[in-house]
Amino acid sequence: MFSALFSFLGGSVFRAVWGEVSSWVTSSQDHNHEIEAMRLQSELDDKTHAREMDRLKVSAALNIKQIEVQSEGDLASKDADAFVAAMATINAKTGVAWVDAWNGCIRPMAASIALVLWVSWLCTSGFNPTEWDKELVGVILGFYFAHRVFVSKGK
Repeated sequence: MFSALFSFLGGSVFRAVWGEVSSWVTSSQDHNHEIEAMRLQSELDDKTHAREMDRLKVSAALNIKQIEVQSEGDLASKDADAFVAAMATINAKTGVAWVDAWNGCIRPMAASIALVLWVSWLCTSGFNPTEWDKELVGVILGFYFAHRVFVSKGK
């Protein structure tokens, strides 16, 4: 009888204990799996956030650069418009004879004096032009040839 009771209780108790132990092991494994999944999701979220922040930084830098380029383009366009307007009024007559005569001689005389001074300086330096000299020649040629082009086109 004792052995039958022991067999009955042993089998029933063993199954109950085994059920609890296996339930606890399964629960522990599920819990560890959930913790690992949450850790991996957190790492993924951190990396996604870092990529998004980098993308936003690049996008902001590109937008700033685009605004700078557009601003420089607008300024260059306004400079060109001002130059065209100045070229259009360069030979405008005032209607007063002596003022027009004075304007007609003072600019060529001032330009001639400046040209003589500049050429004499080049002679004393051995005709070795600097960057400034080269830029000056470019400005002078641009001014006089651009003026002729605008006058010939009636602008």
